[in-house]
Amino acid sequence: MTQTVPASRTTLSLRTRRWVTLFAALGLLAVVLVLSLALGARGVEFSQIWQALFAPEAGNNDQLVIRELRLPRTIVGVLAGLSLGVAGAVMQGVTRNPLADPGLLGVNAGASLAVVFAISVLSISNPTGYIWFAFAGAAAAASIVYAIGSLGREGATPVKLVLAGTAVTAGITSMISLVLISDADTLNTYRFWSVGSLASSNLDAVQIVIGFVMIGAVLAITSGRMLNLVPLGDDLARGLGQRIHVARAIAAGAVVLLCGSATALAGPIVFVGLVVPHIVRPFTGPDYRWIIAVSAVVGPSLLLVADIVGRLVVAPSELEAGLVVALIGAPVMIALVRRVKLAGL
Repeated sequence: MTQTVPASRTTLSLRTRRWVTLFAALGLLAVVLVLSLALGARGVEFSQIWQALFAPEAGNNDQLVIRELRLPRTIVGVLAGLSLGVAGAVMQGVTRNPLADPGLLGVNAGASLAVVFAISVLSISNPTGYIWFAFAGAAAAASIVYAIGSLGREGATPVKLVLAGTAVTAGITSMISLVLISDADTLNTYRFWSVGSLASSNLDAVQIVIGFVMIGAVLAITSGRMLNLVPLGDDLARGLGQRIHVARAIAAGAVVLLCGSATALAGPIVFVGLVVPHIVRPFTGPDYRWIIAVSAVVGPSLLLVADIVGRLVVAPSELEAGLVVALIGAPVMIALVRRVKLAGL
């Protein structure tokens, strides 16, 4: 005789698993934060971290390294990782594409073109000076993509947005290549920013973009219910009271703000927005409200782990976090695609 498991017990089990996943992710992030402050080419004792943050000693070099170098790059890593993780989850939901990346809206390409303009035309060489240009370029490119994708009677459908983003990204990339080929000085400056790094982080940049990150995160959380209805189709979603075009505009705005902020802070880092939702989804289920929440915690952990590995493997030099996260993310992504069913996205 077959026994039927009560629906309430199944729901409770899923709910419990989601909360356990969230708290486990928070615990992992706390450990990674401590390691980010402690590890590097110059190792420091864990006891120095507390003193450096809350009771600094004048003339203590270890504490100076923590406060002036590692604390800013850790904060930037948290903000950039959160932004990319959440933007990736939203992008995969709104396009119904399990391999969607925030860069599909042309954000990275637009930011890169604006930075090239700042370096080549305005001779700006300070990374902090790139921020507003990167942010403006990301927003402009995404606006163009959304405007093109909105043409026609059906408005901004997922397929049209992806196609428009691909076309705009290809055009912008060609323009960037044209400038870099003809200007060696711009190439030398741009190539260090373009690989994605936390090494040149500073708190001035954080103060500029933290407001945009918070607004983008709120918009992403707001779009969670809409993303749960997207797989049902536009007609059924409208029948359930969802204003599809408004919801997609909110989701696109969240992606622009989050991805633009991350790119402005750390350069065009790839793979975080692609792989984080796949890491999270087996534990949270298909509910995008939970996927977004847990991605906001797992994203910073992944980026900071990549940054820590980059500091240690070739010490006293270091590899940029953008390179390391690609090396870590590629095999993880291949394994996830082979093991996880993507039909429920």
